[in-house]
Amino acid sequence: MLLLVEDSPSDLALTRHALDQTSVPPTILAASNGEEAMTLLHNVYPPDLIVLDLNLPRKSGLEVLTELAADPELRRIPVVVLSSSAAQQDVTDAYDRNANAYMVKALDLDAFIAAVQTLQRFWFDFVRLPSRPVGSP
Repeated sequence: MLLLVEDSPSDLALTRHALDQTSVPPTILAASNGEEAMTLLHNVYPPDLIVLDLNLPRKSGLEVLTELAADPELRRIPVVVLSSSAAQQDVTDAYDRNANAYMVKALDLDAFIAAVQTLQRFWFDFVRLPSRPVGSP
């Protein structure tokens, strides 16, 4: 399961489309702001991966990263920042808050889709993630 935190409806739809085109599409939960993301994380079984935009309403991506790092139940969930910002300070701030990767959204449609699909294959096909408790989804 993947939690996609994105406030842009068009970027959300495009990312979903890219993930749906993979050989084994993940189950996707979506949140449109940082508060909604944290509510989902506390009320739904934690996802295998979080894809997080930085510029979110109500609670920024950096605030979400800070809360995740401080929560013993959530801090092991890998987080990939997928942002339109290429600013070095944003990259540094994300890694300082324990982001596992930082990707800049490609402006070219085909490049964006390829990047999202590569991200999905890497995290779900190659990386070994912490095991889930028995009986969890």
